[in-house]
Amino acid sequence: MSELLKNTIRFVLFIAVQVFILSKIPPLHRFITPYLYYLYILWLPFNTSRGGLMAIAFIFGLTLDYFTHTPGLHAAACVLIAYIRPFVINVLISQEGADKNYSSPSITSMGWAPYGTYVLILTLFHHVYLVFLEWMNFGSLWYFLGKVVATSGISLLLILLTELLFYRKEKFRTNTA
Repeated sequence: MSELLKNTIRFVLFIAVQVFILSKIPPLHRFITPYLYYLYILWLPFNTSRGGLMAIAFIFGLTLDYFTHTPGLHAAACVLIAYIRPFVINVLISQEGADKNYSSPSITSMGWAPYGTYVLILTLFHHVYLVFLEWMNFGSLWYFLGKVVATSGISLLLILLTELLFYRKEKFRTNTA
């Protein structure tokens, strides 16, 4: 299956799961809102340019905003993590690392610790920015931090379950030229 077709199917599936399943769950204890959709951006191939990443993230976030009736909140958060993603990958992977030998970030290509760090950093950036835009005031710092931590925790749990249930086979590329 080609990368374009695979990513198009993922695009539709992540939007559908977020809109028709996760968005229907009422917020638990006013803090926890499950988000899984941004995993699509984290799974995009290593060789996607930063401009391409940001364009895809904007379209992806705007599509979700259309279905959830939010005025650009998800698009802004998606573009932020798409912009930060190459920096995080460059810090976590050595120059001769997995980005040259594998096509996309995964547990197989990066290892558990770097992949977990990658997901944790981008999840925190996404959720801090999204909750801040959603809330737009700092009346109660503890409420803000509680919502970020609780939402990040449930999202990380969903990502771990997704990674374990839908194992992605990564082929090792021997000819990287």
